[in-house]
Amino acid sequence: MSIETLAEPKRSGEKLSGRVAFVTGGTRGIGAAICHSLAAQGATVAAGYHSGAERAAELCRRLEAYGVAASAHQGNIGSSEDCGRTVGEVIERHGRLDILINNAGITSDKTVLNLTDHDWHTVIDVNLSGAFFTSRAVLPHMLERGSGRIVNISSMVGETGNIGQVNYSSSKAGLFGLTKSLALEAAHALKRAGKQNDIGITVNTVTPGYTATEMIRSIPEKTMERAKAQIPLGRFCQPEEVARVVHFLAADASGYITGQVWGVNGGMDM
Repeated sequence: MSIETLAEPKRSGEKLSGRVAFVTGGTRGIGAAICHSLAAQGATVAAGYHSGAERAAELCRRLEAYGVAASAHQGNIGSSEDCGRTVGEVIERHGRLDILINNAGITSDKTVLNLTDHDWHTVIDVNLSGAFFTSRAVLPHMLERGSGRIVNISSMVGETGNIGQVNYSSSKAGLFGLTKSLALEAAHALKRAGKQNDIGITVNTVTPGYTATEMIRSIPEKTMERAKAQIPLGRFCQPEEVARVVHFLAADASGYITGQVWGVNGGMDM
C-alpha cells in the first residue's frame, strides 16, 4: 500500500521527538515515505520540492496528523542559492535543523552516444551537486549545535552501473565519495571545536534497489519482470522499507555509524 493512501497516520515512536528534519524531494515516492516515517517518530518535518504546490500542501496536512509541525519549501535543488535559501527557511521557521535527507533525484536515460551535455549536467546538478549544496549549507548550523544527521539517498546502480543511465549512475556513485569525505570532515571539525559527544554529526548513504515509485512506472513491463527475476527476495522494494532505514540512521542512538553505505535491494547485489 502506498504511503499516500494510508487512512490514519499514527505515531509509532518517539525516537526523533524534538528533532527537525529537512527532506529534499520530499513530496512523492521515497521522499514522501521518509517524511511520514520521520513524523511517525515525532520529528518536525520540512519537505523540499521543485513543483506541485498542492501536493506539498496535502503532504503537510497529512504529516501534521501525526501531531508534529510540518512545512514545505520550494526551490531548485540544482541551484546553490536555492539550497542555501531553503535550509535557511527551515531553520528560521522551526528554530533548528537536526536531520538533512538528501533525497531529490531525477533521471534522463539515454545511452552514452545519445546523451547530450544538457542531459549530463542536469542529472549531475540535481542528484549530486544538490546534495553537496544542502550539506554545505546546513553543516555550520550542525557544528554550532554539536550534533546532526545527514543521510544521502543513492541507488544500487551507483554501485553496479546500468545501460542507459551513465549520468544517473555517475551521480549516485558520486554520493559515496561525498558521504565518506563529509563524514570525516564533520568528525574532525567537531573534535577541533572540542564538541565531540555520543550523538555527534554523522553522514551515511542508503542505496535502494528497484523501488515501487513513479520513477520506475515508465519502464516496460517485460524489463521489470526480468529485473524482478534477478532479485533474491523476488519482489520490488516498497518506499516505506527505505524510509525505515533512514529513520534508524537519523536517530540519536545511531551516533556510532558514519561514512557507511546501506543497501536496501532485496539481496540483488550479493
